[in-house]
Amino acid sequence: MRKLEQLSFDNSYARLPASFYRRLDPTPMPAPYLVSFNADAAALLDLDPAEATRAEFAEYFIGNRLLPGSEPLAMLYAGHQFGHYVPQLGDGRAILLGEIKNRAGERWDVQLKGAGPTPFSRNSDGRAVLRSSIREYLCSEAMHGLGIPSTRALCIVGSDEEVYRETIETAAVLTRLAPSHVRFGSFEVFYYNDRHESLPVLADYVIAGHFPHLADAPDKYVRFLNEVVARTAQLMARWQAVGFSHGVMNTDNMSILGLTFDYGPFGFMDAYDPAYVCNHSDHHGRYAYREQPKIGHWNLSCLAQALLPIMPVEAAQAALDAYIPTYKEYYKECMGRKLGLTQAGEEDIALVETLLQLMHASHLDYTRLFRALSRFQCAAGDKNAMLRDQFTDRDAFDAWADSYRARLQREPGNDAERAARMNRVNPKYILRNYLAQNAIARAAQERDFTEVERLQELLRHPFDEHPEMESYAAPPPDWARQIEVSCSS
Repeated sequence: MRKLEQLSFDNSYARLPASFYRRLDPTPMPAPYLVSFNADAAALLDLDPAEATRAEFAEYFIGNRLLPGSEPLAMLYAGHQFGHYVPQLGDGRAILLGEIKNRAGERWDVQLKGAGPTPFSRNSDGRAVLRSSIREYLCSEAMHGLGIPSTRALCIVGSDEEVYRETIETAAVLTRLAPSHVRFGSFEVFYYNDRHESLPVLADYVIAGHFPHLADAPDKYVRFLNEVVARTAQLMARWQAVGFSHGVMNTDNMSILGLTFDYGPFGFMDAYDPAYVCNHSDHHGRYAYREQPKIGHWNLSCLAQALLPIMPVEAAQAALDAYIPTYKEYYKECMGRKLGLTQAGEEDIALVETLLQLMHASHLDYTRLFRALSRFQCAAGDKNAMLRDQFTDRDAFDAWADSYRARLQREPGNDAERAARMNRVNPKYILRNYLAQNAIARAAQERDFTEVERLQELLRHPFDEHPEMESYAAPPPDWARQIEVSCSS
């Protein structure tokens, strides 16, 4: 394991043309202190976790000192925000220190989110607040624990520097790790600014680093788009399967690698509601839970448009046409596994959709119901009373249960084996908004970070039973309905 000063930087993005970014150093902040450190993420960098105890650690990861070998820069991109094209965005509060190459040969971008204003800040302060930093820190690790591709979080470093949002809050910097921070909007900015010569440069860079098997293909750009379409379709299916909503699915927040990216307002559903909107700023429900698969396709069409100067329009359209069948097939697999099915059947989606309709009508908690479904008994005549009594229309549940029982009879194994399979894919614990809010309140009001640590540890293993943490799987309290998460979150 390495000390901080021994981290192996190899900054390939900084070797791209200067028009792709702006070089600048982070803006220092006073009296930094460590809020939380993630040893699992540190292992990705070959970083000795004991380094987090050094006084210099907070100085490095708030941006007051530069890690040897880093080349700080803010990345240029554009994007469609809530359906409207914005010609230039870029990292307005995030600064990429560079890429660390670990002993396994993996490259990890190290980015300081909240490190101060950049040329792309558009008159903002370039800061992040402790509240939003804790939310992203916990959720990125929660998504990783659920097996969903995501950026990772190394640490949060706080400061008493004041930042104005709706109220005065204190500042923090989140250190975010990703194989790449290139996004759909990274291509859009060159297409719409008529800098088409930069498109193959960026595409070749991404292919060389992350799709090397395509590098020598004569149609490498088309194949690249096809792979991005497939990854995005699978990501959308995974989000839907766990009841996750990303509140700002703008093209500048879409990872070219199919990662869950740029956590701002987000939410895991409590009661199942296909119209669930997690972002209080999304007044028209553009990014509602049920709209996410469609928006994934829409965003990919924006990426395909930006790539037209380097591929035939027919090939781009064919790539897009593969999205819906890819999404549907993967969603069916994900939901089938949630029902304990090992083999796909033609009637499986109807079985899922009927269950979801019954859950919606009964206002049942999405995560808790699927977890409880592992206790379904296949024996003829068993009414599964504990499940049945949760539904307002018991007769409708009985009809569904008969169909489910008939479907399970075509599956191998017994009830216990099926229950074990289901509990490996249906989490018991998710990052509900009220759990995050409890951790934030303690951190902000008392500088007590124990709840952040407790949640971080719990969400690493969301499928396991944690008897001492049983209350964290309980239905949300009534006051949780009052929590509003907006674009400032």
